[in-house]
Amino acid sequence: MMSGISRKIWLQPKAGDLKRLVQKDDYLSSPAAGELQIEIKAIGLNFADIFAIFGLYSATPTGSFVPGLEYAGVVVQVGDGVSRFRVGDRIMGVTRFGAYTTHLNIAQEYVYPLPQNWSFAQGAAFPVQTLTAYYALCSLGNAQSGDTVLIHSAAGGVGMMANRIAKSLGCYTIGTVGSESKLDLLKQEGYDDYLVRARNMRAELEEKLIGRELNLILESVGGDVFRMSYDLLAREGRLVTFGSAVFGQRRDRPNMLKVVWNYLRRPRIDPMKMVSDNKSVMAFNLIWLYDKKGKMGELMRELDILQLAAPFVGHRFDFEDLPEAIRLFQSGKTMGKVVVQLS
Repeated sequence: MMSGISRKIWLQPKAGDLKRLVQKDDYLSSPAAGELQIEIKAIGLNFADIFAIFGLYSATPTGSFVPGLEYAGVVVQVGDGVSRFRVGDRIMGVTRFGAYTTHLNIAQEYVYPLPQNWSFAQGAAFPVQTLTAYYALCSLGNAQSGDTVLIHSAAGGVGMMANRIAKSLGCYTIGTVGSESKLDLLKQEGYDDYLVRARNMRAELEEKLIGRELNLILESVGGDVFRMSYDLLAREGRLVTFGSAVFGQRRDRPNMLKVVWNYLRRPRIDPMKMVSDNKSVMAFNLIWLYDKKGKMGELMRELDILQLAAPFVGHRFDFEDLPEAIRLFQSGKTMGKVVVQLS
């Protein structure tokens, strides 16, 4: 068995301020039984990273931690009992934090082969956003051929994969974005219709829905967008929420007064009225799947059957510039996935 190695990590000593995120040298032991040691080649950024750094994510580790949920790279060591991978294999995978690093030890159940024609950046862009989209659409949303599906944040990583999955199922998709500059990308991605989230959004969406029932909504914005979306949902419709971007802020530390204000104004739905309206609201946090290795593997196998095209990587940063990648991600100006590359 080889000895441990030196690695570099981005460490958040205490949640609450992005400026605390610091690069450090660290020691990584050899992989334990059932584990792989991965040389990381690319890291995918997610909103959960930002919320964890801010301390606004319920799953944020106590004390200091290394952020990051997904990665792609090369297997450089294998622990005893590893049967699915060998040294030199190109992989992509997930972790319950810890991906902001040059090397990582991880159980083999959380690692998946990287498609032969995909880059490491594309691999790092796939697991979290695609599992999120698929679980929302299929496991909870029960998307069916002919359904009209409204996808908010449609030009983001989750939104773009959700559209591809929904189209593969025969759904009609409508995407919403925060800026007109993102509409061309939605056209290229094959959305059936699209609109900008603006003051007249409700009226514009109602017009687009003439002759259609709104059957399923993927909602990750929160606040007034959640309320409006639920109001327009058809009977037997399903709204699946998996985030609340209204709590995100374009700064290094959150304005807690704004956080509290948005929390107090959060949407409230009367369960009795839901019964009479015959509408459903479902919510999930993908981090729970980390403790359900069998379920996660099953979902990845179902995704493999769909043979989706490689994710769209819209922005690439060097490892040394990781904090700046996060700041761009916070800005709301990104399209597709933001990826940090190590080589």
